[in-house]
Amino acid sequence: MGERPMTIIYAWSPLALLNLFGVAGIIVWHVVPRRRTMTRLVVQLGFFAVMTGVLLYYGVVPYRLEGYGDYQFTDVTLILAKLLWWIHLAWAVIGFVRLYLVIEGHPQQARLLQDIFVAVIYLGVALAILSFVFGMNVSALVATSGVVAITLGLALQNTLGDVFSGIALTLGRPYRLGDLVVLADGTEGRVAETDWRSTHVRTVANNVIVLPNSVLAKMTITNLGRPDGSHMQSVVIRVAPTQTPSMVTGVMREALASCGVLMRSPEPLVALKSVDAAAIVLELSYWVVTPADRIPARNEVLDVVYRHSKTAGLEFA
Repeated sequence: MGERPMTIIYAWSPLALLNLFGVAGIIVWHVVPRRRTMTRLVVQLGFFAVMTGVLLYYGVVPYRLEGYGDYQFTDVTLILAKLLWWIHLAWAVIGFVRLYLVIEGHPQQARLLQDIFVAVIYLGVALAILSFVFGMNVSALVATSGVVAITLGLALQNTLGDVFSGIALTLGRPYRLGDLVVLADGTEGRVAETDWRSTHVRTVANNVIVLPNSVLAKMTITNLGRPDGSHMQSVVIRVAPTQTPSMVTGVMREALASCGVLMRSPEPLVALKSVDAAAIVLELSYWVVTPADRIPARNEVLDVVYRHSKTAGLEFA
């Protein structure tokens, strides 16, 4: 009775034990959270390396239809072992792709690109399994799928246009999630979400505008967050011509210098635009740290200009 468990253990073939090891790797892949990209990759590489070493040790070449060593092609454990090997290979490559996106610092923005890479990897692995595991001729399958792809492409022209435009926008990176953008029609908002077909922009009024990627790719987009968050804006002031333009310009410079919310580098500018019998027109230009500071900065500038003008005896036109 005591020797029976040992007999059962030795009755298992090495490939059967390897299959259990591969199934354990699948379980671990789903247990480790996706946010722990490095841990997932290291664990997956460990499972893949062990499976590769065991298969090659027993003369099984998983990436060739021949080369089965002492095992038969019809052996279920052999077929399952090679199948699990290809699955773990796919997940190891996917782990590298996701780790690269995390290192780049844009995992969410590159979600569309990541989905494309994952789809290509799974498609390639599926064809490899049909060819190297089951011995099927994939050339005829590829030719048939090409005809189907052409038919679907003609039927889904608009959808595919959105998809490829989304790919171009993802690769070009004209904006990132959270960037404040201004569209060609003057609509201003933050990029809230991007997917295969559309981009969602949340406006200041907390409304979400859904733009098809094909439309957005043809549109002029002003990104207020590039290259950094600093933003310049201007205020036009009209002063009655009761004093010299140089005196009025000096008052405006003093007013801008007393504003606490404005950036000091670059320094605020005062430009004399025109002088006539009706008014002295000046343009006050200044920079703020972020676009969110524009309204507070404008309010402070107008308030300070008003107080300095009254102190200096200037009248507005």
